[in-house]
Amino acid sequence: MSHAFQVDPRIRSVLPTMDAPFFQAGLAGYSDAAMRIVARRHGAPYCITEALLDRMLLQGGKGLAKADLDVLADNVPATAEDHPLAGQIIGTDPGEMAGAGALLAGMGYEVIDVNLACPVKKIARKCRGGHFLAHPEDAIEVLRAVRDAVPIHIPTTVKLRRGSDDSPEAAANFESIFNALYELGYSWATVHGRTVVQKYIGPSRWAFLRDLTSRHPDKVVFGSGDIWKAADIFRMIEETGVKAVSVARGCIGNPWIFRQARQIMAGESPTAPTIEEQRDVLLEHFSLSVAEHGEYAAGKLMRKFGIKFSDHHPQPEAVKNEFIKVHTIADWRAVLDRWYAPQAVEV
Repeated sequence: MSHAFQVDPRIRSVLPTMDAPFFQAGLAGYSDAAMRIVARRHGAPYCITEALLDRMLLQGGKGLAKADLDVLADNVPATAEDHPLAGQIIGTDPGEMAGAGALLAGMGYEVIDVNLACPVKKIARKCRGGHFLAHPEDAIEVLRAVRDAVPIHIPTTVKLRRGSDDSPEAAANFESIFNALYELGYSWATVHGRTVVQKYIGPSRWAFLRDLTSRHPDKVVFGSGDIWKAADIFRMIEETGVKAVSVARGCIGNPWIFRQARQIMAGESPTAPTIEEQRDVLLEHFSLSVAEHGEYAAGKLMRKFGIKFSDHHPQPEAVKNEFIKVHTIADWRAVLDRWYAPQAVEV
């Protein structure tokens, strides 16, 4: 195995079971327990929840139930597999962010991740997510509050973008926040190579990551952006010097990216999923989603996944159009019986 593919011992000191230099990112509207469990069964050693709004967590109700590992364990038969898990928090007020971080720590999350990356719209002149990057003093205040509130034995991490925009001022703001987070005791930062202004348009600037790691060899930095296939994970590691890679949109409907990454680590050629393997995962994912959300909600949610899963089929457009119509488990099975039966290999 190449030395570049081994896990930095500083990561293993924080997460002893993280035996590979990649993980599933938090993905708004996607990375629920069902998706995470499927990803883990295919080789993801670590996962992050989608961003959980601090105020919704503290107010209880649906916001808290969405993050309650005990509630999930009662419904989803494989929830015990969903560890180590980071609870990602997003919000505006330092006190509320601190309260949310402490709450998740008490609920059993192994890591608390602070989102300073999401390019959400500002709320009445208040910062949230990536918009904190234009206000470093406010961002550092939030980071300090969360680190102080979370028990010292529970690691905290940060998700960043490379800046609010491409201005020199934005670059200076990034450096202030980046340096401060390590001084405050955060274990690492995952840095996305796009700016907040870019959102998800245009390429992720890997050259920025390379420059960042070269200037800060003493810090553990993870990378994010434009990871679409397993080979991209190791190309990012080799080209930028990051210690691990966040797999985000590239794993939606593609849990096999983690298996393929494991194969590359073992010196093997990555294998594409067979029709039978696709069928098995589609059934598995839907079943887990129904357990977590109920059949009606799962039917709506899984349409999004089915569209992505269809990319692996020999007739992706036809299969995608069928998944768009899915509402129930019966509908789901009908699509699988038509397009994912053994004879479908011959289409």
